[in-house]
Amino acid sequence: MVKRAGGIFIVNDHADIAKAVDADGVHLGQGDLPLAYGRKVMGKDKLIGISTHSVEQAREAEAAGADYIGFGPLFPTMTKDAGPCQGTEKLRSLRNAVALPVLAIGGITLDTLAEAMAAGADGVAVISAVLSAPDPAAVARAMIDRIERLGSTKNR
Repeated sequence: MVKRAGGIFIVNDHADIAKAVDADGVHLGQGDLPLAYGRKVMGKDKLIGISTHSVEQAREAEAAGADYIGFGPLFPTMTKDAGPCQGTEKLRSLRNAVALPVLAIGGITLDTLAEAMAAGADGVAVISAVLSAPDPAAVARAMIDRIERLGSTKNR
């Protein structure tokens, strides 16, 4: 369904499952399979993203061959305990330290989306704001619309 809709399908944490279902890639956390092993499982043509919580981790992931960086938690989140909030100033520092695309993770809502993008995020990873909404599809569409609007002003 994702491919038919023109999307990119990334499996969280599990390179073996991502490989088995021919996903476009896998997203690995700091406690998951190391990037080098993830690349062996996935192959060179699949995407691998790495969750980071500091500039140092982001630089390490970039040097090791990650395709994108997840950074956070940017704002408070109830989804999982991913450590202390990093905030937008740390995101700005990270954005200036790596060339890879950076996705903001943690506490991203319609209200915090613009702040994350203004701090340098190329995109966002969202769970609670969509899944806890009375109309998840409407919230997802609204977020996509806002990202597209913000992206078009970012490139001016």
